Amino acid sequence: MNVLVVFDHPRRQSFCGAMLDNLVEGLESAGHKAEIADLRAEAFDPRLPEADEPDWADDRKIYSPEVLKEQARIARNDALAFVFPVWWWSFPATTKGWIDRVWNNGWAYGSARLPQSRALLIGAASASAEAYRKRGYDDAMRVQLVTGIMDYCGIAKAGLELFHDVTDNAEAGHQALKRARQLGLTYFS
Repeated sequence: MNVLVVFDHPRRQSFCGAMLDNLVEGLESAGHKAEIADLRAEAFDPRLPEADEPDWADDRKIYSPEVLKEQARIARNDALAFVFPVWWWSFPATTKGWIDRVWNNGWAYGSARLPQSRALLIGAASASAEAYRKRGYDDAMRVQLVTGIMDYCGIAKAGLELFHDVTDNAEAGHQALKRARQLGLTYFS
């Protein structure tokens, strides 16, 4: 299976970068091919210009060349994975802007849906699992990201894996990296 792995962090040599490496290692060990979309390194512009604004009266609108390139990259892959730091209980702005611009009306929702049947979202959170449970952040993120974006765009099997305490707890970080590799081995099989 070909998996587009969308990575969003300002530093490739970060904990999120290590999670990406472990996920890709697992994917490749399972016989999958990973294509990495490093949004920051590629200087993807997350702002929504008029050319890429959804046109509710025209679901066949032709979007900008940059968006068409990203849509082609998505289309040539069978599944999607996202690796990101949790900022304000969601994706970083670059990932959200990528979705806003690229997953557009008539292509990812509206008269058409994404062709991928699976997506995996891996988020690194610095707060504890207890803090997330206390405030309902895990559930809120699942509703927003899995139901509100993935399911809405036709991805039937989407999962969110949140790894807590990864910046202050070495053991939690170690376990998260092991789990990222395991997800690469098993999630898309």
